[in-house]
Amino acid sequence: MRTLLNIVWLVFAGLWLWLGYVLAGILLCIPIITIPWAIASFRIAGYVIWPFGRTIVNKRPAGMASFLGNVIWLLFAGWWLALGHLASGIALCLTIIGIPLAIANFKMIPISLMPLGKDIVPAGANEFGQTP
Repeated sequence: MRTLLNIVWLVFAGLWLWLGYVLAGILLCIPIITIPWAIASFRIAGYVIWPFGRTIVNKRPAGMASFLGNVIWLLFAGWWLALGHLASGIALCLTIIGIPLAIANFKMIPISLMPLGKDIVPAGANEFGQTP
């Protein structure tokens, strides 16, 4: 079922959202100082293109540096990526078959706003990213 959902997701929302994250990552690679945010953008792009079967967990040692990095991310890239998730989620809600995809889209808004201090792990993993 996850594979089917991922294929439908890829066709209707995943490819376009993935392109947004990759574009943000490329733009963030231009100034050397923003490469950590570019890496986060590329990491999320991998999640956005094939999300079902994976989940997001908080990293334990994430502290003030992650918070400050997230504020910078929010100002320069996070808000428009979150708007992309919101717009595609609303569009997917217009069809009955798109509602599960829209819910997945809405669940991605928090990581699009604050990606630092988060890990993407297989579904069913514990808080440390380990599968039982």
